[in-house]
Amino acid sequence: MVGPISEAERKAGNRKIKLVLLAIVTASPPLIALQLDPSPIQLLAAAGVGLLLGLVVVWYLGRLAKEFAGSGRRPPRRR
Repeated sequence: MVGPISEAERKAGNRKIKLVLLAIVTASPPLIALQLDPSPIQLLAAAGVGLLLGLVVVWYLGRLAKEFAGSGRRPPRRR
């Protein structure tokens, strides 16, 4: 049988999820801007806005996850 995930594995997994989400949200505005033939400065501005938006989304979802997780500890299972 598979045992529970260790705290270190959980933190590493959460970090990877946050980084992937940040990368996706950061890349979206420049990719959308490419459809409008932007100047390099406009493309950098879109990337900057995407990064700020990504940081806000990751922060908000992290806060939301903590709210749902409560104390972070699960009660033991009854058999």
